[in-house]
Amino acid sequence: MALDTVYLAETPEGIALSLSPAGPVARFWALLIDTLLKIGLWIACITATSFLGGLGRALLYISFFAIEWIYPIAFELAMGGATPGKRALGLQVVMDSGLPVTPAASITRNLLRAADFLPVAYAFGAVSMLLRRDFKRLGDLAAGTIVVHAAPVSLHADLPPGAPVAPARPLSLREQAAIVSWAGRAASLTAERLEELARMARPVTQGRAGQEAAARAGAEGGDTAVLLGVAQWLIGRRDGAAS
Repeated sequence: MALDTVYLAETPEGIALSLSPAGPVARFWALLIDTLLKIGLWIACITATSFLGGLGRALLYISFFAIEWIYPIAFELAMGGATPGKRALGLQVVMDSGLPVTPAASITRNLLRAADFLPVAYAFGAVSMLLRRDFKRLGDLAAGTIVVHAAPVSLHADLPPGAPVAPARPLSLREQAAIVSWAGRAASLTAERLEELARMARPVTQGRAGQEAAARAGAEGGDTAVLLGVAQWLIGRRDGAAS
């Protein structure tokens, strides 16, 4: 099985996300870092409570519980879906949709670490990850989460190529900015969502210029092709523009 793969997710807004699932090796190193940090916290707690007698032992047990179970949940919810180990490896826990992990999902995936650990040394979890292209362990399957390589996301990319088209009427600065912003997000939107938004802008593309551009773009381009042409016109391209 290839270790480099892509997981495609679509948000409720119709934005298509390409996520890179984290494989067993990266997740092992993240787990090792977190384990070493936990050991350091355990040693600190033992030292701090060693002089308190029976009360110290009670506080020590509470501390052990918090470090083992609250530690991952708290970091995942407060630090963008990443414990210190995951953050050091550039990993992040997100929902299957690509949205931030929810409290219920974080609690579920971490409580089920007990099942992933069985019968020893996270054997069930390792087998589950190796058998799936998205490298999900049992806790991820139950919670609807996925561990991915976090990477900076650019909301606005270069405009897709297209023949410039003059708008059918004068546009306000706000309308111009909205159209150029829409075109810059074309690569991150699904084709269906892109066309849906383009249809909303028909008052801008209707008229002789829009009709000629639509005919030139072909039926498969639809409103998307025409509005992309308007965006090209707005950024200053005039070569071959319909008028």
